[in-house]
Amino acid sequence: MNQQKVQNPETQVQKTPEMNDRDFLNDMLSTEKYMTQSYSTALNEASNQAFYQDLLAIFNETQNMQRTMYNLMFKNGWYSLDKADQNNIQQTNQQFSGYTNQFPVH
Repeated sequence: MNQQKVQNPETQVQKTPEMNDRDFLNDMLSTEKYMTQSYSTALNEASNQAFYQDLLAIFNETQNMQRTMYNLMFKNGWYSLDKADQNNIQQTNQQFSGYTNQFPVH
């Protein structure tokens, strides 16, 4: 296994022209990610409080489903993450730590 990846052992699926479990789950995960982005935009632009609350409930359900699908894909080894390089973490931390002095004081 690649030392730069975080991944579980891959559950094997039959490779045929038809979609398999991994293909279906990957498609659904992509759709849920797209939907959460769209709901987030709609929440930012909702002017009616009741409508906002309804959208927020749907957003939360969609986000939770996206996370469930992600966890299932990761568990089955169908989703991997790149390990973060320690130097990159430190650089990013320093970069964003410098931004805090730009925030307004309340």
